[in-house]
Amino acid sequence: MAIRKSDSKIKVGVSSCLLGEKVRWNGDHKQSLFVKNLLGQFFEWVPTCPEVEIGMGIPRETVQLQGNPNAPRMVGNTTGTDWTARMNRYSKNRSAELSKMNLSGYIFKNRSPSCGIARIKVYGDDGNPTPNGRGLFAEAFMQQCAGVPVEDEGRLQDARIRENFITRVFAYHRLAHLLNERFSRKILVEFHTAHKFLLLAHSRKHYDALGKLVATAKQHSPSELKRRYAEAFMQTLSFKTTPKKNADVLYHMLGFFKKLLSEEEKRDVIEAIEDYRNELVPLIVPVTLIKHHVRRHQVAYLSDQVYLNPHPKELMLRNHV
Repeated sequence: MAIRKSDSKIKVGVSSCLLGEKVRWNGDHKQSLFVKNLLGQFFEWVPTCPEVEIGMGIPRETVQLQGNPNAPRMVGNTTGTDWTARMNRYSKNRSAELSKMNLSGYIFKNRSPSCGIARIKVYGDDGNPTPNGRGLFAEAFMQQCAGVPVEDEGRLQDARIRENFITRVFAYHRLAHLLNERFSRKILVEFHTAHKFLLLAHSRKHYDALGKLVATAKQHSPSELKRRYAEAFMQTLSFKTTPKKNADVLYHMLGFFKKLLSEEEKRDVIEAIEDYRNELVPLIVPVTLIKHHVRRHQVAYLSDQVYLNPHPKELMLRNHV
């Protein structure tokens, strides 16, 4: 189940400035080479700059959020122009458009009063800010497209957050294909089985709950089953993996080779897993060793596991310690 560059690209929304478009308030950009060049090999970008598209111009005065963090106003810092109504109207309409474009994720510009997804400053009547807001466009998108993985480019600099987000994007894409094509309870079981170890690496508790839902699939209508499974599936993947959780999954996989590997080969795998658990080597080391034995011994159950190839190897998301 390896992902190749030749496969159809996944549609992902993005703040236009991250692609190098000069749409910032000062006429500049905030190009991210990781976003544009590396992720761009696999993602088809759907860019948006709300501030330009509501007519604020380039260059333009900066704006800030004011008032109630749950329903803030967007106000110009120099002229005091209130852009709230225009931004909210645009954000609602644009989010509705994007919801029909089969996006599998969205990368927002951080610290933006229109696009920031968390901890955006909202200034009170006393002029003091509280970091409890969310950009107006980001808020509208996240409400309209609930379940679509979102992240800001600042947080993507953290290796574990980056891996978690991209894992969720590819998983959401596979999930959408499952739900929108020829859906059946049998196909759902196959999908769930292929994602077993990936889900376990994120949360055993939520994996168990998903398993119970799949086991009682006949008790639910297809629409209800799809809705409940999709919500629980993406919620499970929202939990980050850890060296301990990944090591547990790798040991579980090693159990499939009980009668296939020599004692020396088993020791090599165990040593690689323990070195990873102790953060001496990256996850790619024990995973590559497991994949070698899967191919060598043709272990069908493991060869179908998404955990071994959850995203393109070119992204090198498992190469960090």
